[in-house]
Amino acid sequence: MCKKPELLVPAGSLEEIGEYLGAGANAVLIGNVKYGMRLPGDFSIEDIRKAVAYGHQHNAKIYVSISKLFHNEQLEELRTYILQLADAKVDGIQFGDPAVLRLVKEIAPQLTLHWNAEMTSTNYSTANYWGDRGASRVVLARELNMDEITEMQPSLRIESEVQVHGMTNIYHSKRRLVNSYMTHQGRPVSGTDLGPKRGLFLIEAERPNEKYPIYEDENGTHIMSSDDLCILEDLHVLLAAGLDSFKIETMMKPVSYNKTVIQVYRQAIDTYMESPEDYEFNEEWMDEIRRVQDPERELSFGFFYKEQVY
Repeated sequence: MCKKPELLVPAGSLEEIGEYLGAGANAVLIGNVKYGMRLPGDFSIEDIRKAVAYGHQHNAKIYVSISKLFHNEQLEELRTYILQLADAKVDGIQFGDPAVLRLVKEIAPQLTLHWNAEMTSTNYSTANYWGDRGASRVVLARELNMDEITEMQPSLRIESEVQVHGMTNIYHSKRRLVNSYMTHQGRPVSGTDLGPKRGLFLIEAERPNEKYPIYEDENGTHIMSSDDLCILEDLHVLLAAGLDSFKIETMMKPVSYNKTVIQVYRQAIDTYMESPEDYEFNEEWMDEIRRVQDPERELSFGFFYKEQVY
């Protein structure tokens, strides 16, 4: 019998946590934009405490993203933040910068660590390297294909997480590129006017039908994919491989859309786990997602059936 993976979703507020857990998620990723990147909302430490209490009441895990790269002057306040998270009894921290790991091992070794190095987490050896140093999970690069993901599972000594649905980040710069462009055009705007809710898109002249959401926050400029990853049809392949966590990216989507997607993936996971040998994909599940899908955003397999060349 294969293990049942968690269904993980980022949430932007305490209200969203309740909605998503009610729809079938059993793990939530939250954080403060001062320490984590591309989060759907900004949680104060008081909100994180409330989120942990609520999550634990509903048998769900609450993870906190500390995914940005840190400079020297930020390390002391990072230390304080980690101590606060430990006191709040969060279920884990997602990190990319080794400074986070070093601080956690020094001052809060009870915290669980999930290594997320974006596109560089591509092989089991590197993942096990971080596992030997304290990480208990690797967030696999979105650029890996299905064979690369499934074939590394037997060699992993730590848990694995993979994104199965939603938009992905394709470019990030710490520079304020949109702000600079608007200023150059004679239309300066404040940084808060360039956030995800502004609805800005980047369009290339050669591909006018491809609309890439672009926004800025205190961490710089983010360009997102023009399509939405959806591996629902082949979710059984990942289930059979024994991955530990499936992530649905909720960012820049309405709560109603996210709830529908969570419900569909929950049903698919539960159906498979009831009887893997009898599992059959139900086309009605995909119809439910298509019903709420933005017609300007195509559903795709992402890199699952492509070979990424670095």
